[in-house]
Amino acid sequence: MSPRVRDATVRRYYLCPWGCWMLPHRVALLFNANKVYDRQVIAGIGEYLTFTRVKWDLFMEEDFRSRTVGIRQWRGDGIIADFDDPVVAEAVSALSIPVVAVGGSYTDETQYPAGIPYVATDNRKLVQLAYGHLIEHGLERFAFFGKPPERDNRWAHEREMWFRQLTAADGLEGIVYHGSSTSAGGWGRAQEEVVEWVRSLPKPIGIIAATDARARQLLQACIVGDVPVPEQVAIIGIDNDPIVQVLSCIRLTSVIQGAEEMGRTAAQLLHQMLHGGDCSGTRVLVPPAGINMQASSQYQCIRSPHVMRARHYIRQFACMGIKTEQVASYVGVSRTLLEEHFKRELKKSVHQVILEHKLERARHMLADPSISLTDVAVRSGFTSLQYMYVVFRREFNCTPKQYLERLQA
Repeated sequence: MSPRVRDATVRRYYLCPWGCWMLPHRVALLFNANKVYDRQVIAGIGEYLTFTRVKWDLFMEEDFRSRTVGIRQWRGDGIIADFDDPVVAEAVSALSIPVVAVGGSYTDETQYPAGIPYVATDNRKLVQLAYGHLIEHGLERFAFFGKPPERDNRWAHEREMWFRQLTAADGLEGIVYHGSSTSAGGWGRAQEEVVEWVRSLPKPIGIIAATDARARQLLQACIVGDVPVPEQVAIIGIDNDPIVQVLSCIRLTSVIQGAEEMGRTAAQLLHQMLHGGDCSGTRVLVPPAGINMQASSQYQCIRSPHVMRARHYIRQFACMGIKTEQVASYVGVSRTLLEEHFKRELKKSVHQVILEHKLERARHMLADPSISLTDVAVRSGFTSLQYMYVVFRREFNCTPKQYLERLQA
């Protein structure tokens, strides 16, 4: 008995919707699921299988890492792979079984693999959406925080290229900074370099980061360098990574890639190929799904440096029980003077702005059913659940539970 036949004997048949017993196709997913983009692509593949009731025997590494060791000897029927990883692309391009590539879009047609269907995130539209968002907020200076010129970062340099083209078309200088690759050993120096770069920029300025991870590094540099976000530096990332939101004290605006749609499209193409379809010349560009707009990009033209510094401090510590006196101390002025500046610039008191940030955090957490109301109150800086109820009734004319019901309606 051949290895192929012997291997097949342990596989389970399933009953298809038309009443036939069939052997499921074996499909490998070569993605690094430690990245939100890869996880979303995989989720899209899963959605396609669920909604179409297609049965695949899926192979992924146990730790959800993408490894190509032994892939040429793998006895499977098809592969969906992340072609942004050049090692993966080289390993599977020459295989005789159907392969669907997923990755970034390229202006240079030669960057696409020959004879392999390719599902791409549209890098031009990702950057265009981020750029347009910053323009809508009244900014006139722009920069791009990219990645070093390395073989694995072709997609990042494609985004950088589109940034340069967009700003040049508007007659603007597009400032580009690559920074260093991040590692534990070089993190301190890398962060110091970003702080120096941010301080050197003309302000106010809007910065597009190649990824949310890069945007988080930029946010941290602004906090370390005492540069107000978004009053002097407005930041937008790409990925909409929930982990970055959890780790950032100033919530990050981010472009939402259409990664799940990419996964659904890739699965559909492979399904067709596994049943004899020829998709070798197919190329699909998937546009972004939108923008998750948060505090980091909501620039307002504020003349008072005292209000800038105060809001920067409030965004970081509003949910930690800070008072107006602490804000004034950070800014380095008296409480009376700070209140005068707030009234003139924002038509609000310092206390009102602090409360707005606490309510914003509470409203965001209310949408997560895994967080109890008591935890929402504590984590958003209210002294008790009862006090949060009082504030919600005063500000929204409803209880937190009623507010949650409105969200779900």
